[in-house]
Amino acid sequence: MRIKRSVSRFFIALIVPAVSLAVVSYFGAYTIWGNRGILSLEDTQGQLGIQQQQLADLQASRARLEHRIGLMEKDGGDPDLVEELARTQLMAGEANQVALPRTGH
Repeated sequence: MRIKRSVSRFFIALIVPAVSLAVVSYFGAYTIWGNRGILSLEDTQGQLGIQQQQLADLQASRARLEHRIGLMEKDGGDPDLVEELARTQLMAGEANQVALPRTGH
């Protein structure tokens, strides 16, 4: 009887550490290999760098367009920009069309 009690105490005393070890192992493995683990951190940082570069390109493009719009909103528009736009529109005509620039009025 005494041996049976000592064996049962021994196994009961091992249950708490075994469960604790299992829980720590589970969360430790998830910390390393999980969706948001250490190994996926590099991939996430790489994607973040690419998206930050795309954002910078879009912001630069937007600033350039806002500047051109600001030039067009002036009284009568910037003559150089108006001439540039007119040339691009006239020179992009259909085949067999000829654009002749005017020389003064």
